Amino acid sequence: MKRGAVIFGGLALVFVALAFLVVQKETVLARGQPVLLRLAPVDPRSLIQGDYMVLDYAINQGWREGREQPQEDGNVVVRLDEHNVGEFVRYETPGTPLAPGEVRVRFRIRNSQMRLGAEAFFFQEGHAERYANARFGELRVMENGTSVLVGLRDENYQPLGSAIR
Repeated sequence: MKRGAVIFGGLALVFVALAFLVVQKETVLARGQPVLLRLAPVDPRSLIQGDYMVLDYAINQGWREGREQPQEDGNVVVRLDEHNVGEFVRYETPGTPLAPGEVRVRFRIRNSQMRLGAEAFFFQEGHAERYANARFGELRVMENGTSVLVGLRDENYQPLGSAIR
């Protein structure tokens, strides 16, 4: 009897945690501000793990511009242009207000690399050519910097499809 209650309680806890994560991501999708981030060149597909595109963002390549990468998780501040393309402004210092047109995007440092969250874009088998011209990752970003990848865009800012949700 006790064992069944423990198992049921554990399963209930897992389902509540999963439901919380789903609600959190759906909130970002519904209320987040659209931000486009320029993609850095990468190997476009991984044949080993199925049909998906490995993503790297130009903003992660700060070392090429002589910028030092931060050593701990935080936010990067980007300024949006007329197409909602975000360009690096600075790493956020806590307490520093954002200027008009600036947006914070949360990042994490993993394996000495800055990660914005979505490093892969999965698509239906056989549709690789549809995404070959991707130049921007389209994110929805909340005020606190939390983001979700919603799709890819071409050089003319046109959607190439939407992420599997």
